[in-house]
Amino acid sequence: MTRKLSVFVYAAAFAAAALYAQQPAAPPAIQQPAAQPASQPAPALAVQQPATQPAGQAGQEAAPTVIRLNVNEVSLIFTVTDGHGHYIPNLKQSDFALLDDRKAPTHVKSFHQQINLPLRVGIVIDSSTSIRTRFKFEQQSAIEFLLEVLKTRSDRAFVMDFAEVPKVDQDWTNNIDALETGVNRVFPAGGTALYDAVYTACRDKMLTERGPEPVRKAMVLISDGNDNQSRVYQDEAIKECQRAETIIYAISTNWTPSRGKGDQALTQMAEQTGGQAFFPPSVEEMSSSFHDIEEELRSQYALVYTPADFKYDGGYRPIYLFCTDRRYQVRAKKGYFAPKQ
Repeated sequence: MTRKLSVFVYAAAFAAAALYAQQPAAPPAIQQPAAQPASQPAPALAVQQPATQPAGQAGQEAAPTVIRLNVNEVSLIFTVTDGHGHYIPNLKQSDFALLDDRKAPTHVKSFHQQINLPLRVGIVIDSSTSIRTRFKFEQQSAIEFLLEVLKTRSDRAFVMDFAEVPKVDQDWTNNIDALETGVNRVFPAGGTALYDAVYTACRDKMLTERGPEPVRKAMVLISDGNDNQSRVYQDEAIKECQRAETIIYAISTNWTPSRGKGDQALTQMAEQTGGQAFFPPSVEEMSSSFHDIEEELRSQYALVYTPADFKYDGGYRPIYLFCTDRRYQVRAKKGYFAPKQ
């Protein structure tokens, strides 16, 4: 255990030095630091390594792990993929290094895979005039996602559309028929207030969705990404998603091979919240994307830790997390807001 803790602390410290030096090259192999003299105190990082969760038998689902957080603890959900986008399971805590506000955490409470958590999903659909020719594509994509991903026993979703203003077409429910009716209720008209819609969905829906059991919160954003009406800025919408601990999965309705400013906006919002942007050329090719989203949402890693020099000031704290095996990429939120006293 001591060896794992030392490796984790050393890896984070090494990453900090690399980050300050702004060296893009991958760091060399992590070495075991020399043992400390008996007169010096032990490192502040004390990790409680959870027991390995047994694999579920056929027809059974692993029970979600319930984590109780103190106010100065951070829960970080992240995904690890290879160069082809395939999810990488069964990694250990020692495979990662973490910086919170450019410092290694003082304590790691838990690290484990979270499998088959209930989903809380917002389907947010662009209904502006700019996507009129692709509107049926949007509706079919939203319905396809609901049919492909949601499990009525444990998951819930809502449907919102937006032109100049966002509008809830179906509130939280596990009824697929009601959600599909909500999607079919949408029709295109008006300008595009994309950032207002993302901000409102997180503030009014995702932030209010709390309960005694852990859930995975995600937004499926279907749009061309071109905003011309919003009152809030893109970074405000992203920060509201981070406050609500909501991952954005953006589905672009731009069918052209070139990637414009709208696609760049969708990509940035997805990446900043730990999600991903998809660019399907047709509805027929959506199924594989939805399968990837479901696999990722239901099979992620969870790390709970206490940051160093934590302040209850409501300030933004950036996060830097990477896998020591540089073949793998980590997708996680880029930061969070500390609570206020």
